[in-house]
Amino acid sequence: MENHDFIDEKAKGAPNWMTTFADLMSLLMCFFVLLLSYSVMDVEKFKHIAGSMKKAFGVQSDVILEDIPKGTSVIATEFSPGEPKPTPIESVKQLTTDSEQRNLQTQKAENEASKINLKLKETLEHLLKSEIENELIELEMLGQQLIIRLNERGSFPSGSSFLQPRFKPVLTTIAEQLGRIPGQISVSGHSDDLQVSNELHGNNWELSSKRANAVLQTLLGTNQLESHRMHIAAYADTKPLLPNTSQQNRAKNRRVEIAISQGNAFELQPSHSF
Repeated sequence: MENHDFIDEKAKGAPNWMTTFADLMSLLMCFFVLLLSYSVMDVEKFKHIAGSMKKAFGVQSDVILEDIPKGTSVIATEFSPGEPKPTPIESVKQLTTDSEQRNLQTQKAENEASKINLKLKETLEHLLKSEIENELIELEMLGQQLIIRLNERGSFPSGSSFLQPRFKPVLTTIAEQLGRIPGQISVSGHSDDLQVSNELHGNNWELSSKRANAVLQTLLGTNQLESHRMHIAAYADTKPLLPNTSQQNRAKNRRVEIAISQGNAFELQPSHSF
């Protein structure tokens, strides 16, 4: 009896809900097959929808750049840059610098020239000590020039252009020292305001020029100096040391000067030469 009942339960088949589920699955499968059969794929619309969705969801994409990204500036976008030009202050400063450099070079050259002439002055003061003490010779620095002043007393007789023989050794000593240094040498003759008139000198110009020439020839005769370094000038009574108001002053004005100038800046002053 119990065995008969067990056989009857199996003969009944699957439960009732399985029939309903199977019908539902069959209907869904048919529905999707119909959808697939009626659908048409538009590639262009698909790409456009896909791109819109990327932007909406913030999907990043690679962008090829030809230059480094740069920030923007309100000044750069609103105002155009002007062409840079040097200001007048900078130009003046450059000119001032060049001028100062030239002045320094000139000052350096002047200092070197002064040193040479100062050393010569010291040497002559030692060698011609006796003549200087007797006021036959005077040494004076005038800027870069060294002036060797030969007074009339001891070098020339009054009113004459004949050089005293006893004075020639003095000029030989001077020539030897001048031959050891560079520089231009100017020999100039001077007189007082008393006019001279004799067979050899018609006036003070002739007297001063012939005295200067006598000194120049004596210096060259020592073979210590080159002629291209020498200059000669005559001033008569136009450049007195002292006013021609006394016999002592006039004696000071009657002289021959040997001027030594260093460098190429030497320029002979206007004079009357014979």
